[in-house]
Amino acid sequence: MAKYSKGAQKKVKRSMHEMKRGKLKSGRSGKTVKNRKQAIAIGLSEAREAGAKVPAKKGAKKSAVKRGAKKGAKKGAKRGAKKRAGGPAKKSTGSRKRAGRPAKRGR
Repeated sequence: MAKYSKGAQKKVKRSMHEMKRGKLKSGRSGKTVKNRKQAIAIGLSEAREAGAKVPAKKGAKKSAVKRGAKKGAKKGAKRGAKKRAGGPAKKSTGSRKRAGRPAKRGR
């Protein structure tokens, strides 16, 4: 059984030809597409809109920062929030926020 329908194949073929001729433009920015994979993605996207048989789009890869943040959030929820030790209080962030600005002068 074919993964992609004939209609989807035609859309990809057409987008590849347009890319080779330099006529294929990116939808959002309007720049000329020069990457082969990007041309294929545009063709498949158009085929999906037309209702052709195309496998479901895979989710975008999440950044490592977001994954790390999610793991931390899950751990905190499972074990309960950790309490700070009775050490010195945390410094205020006011001085750090104003680091790039000149000091205020008296009025």
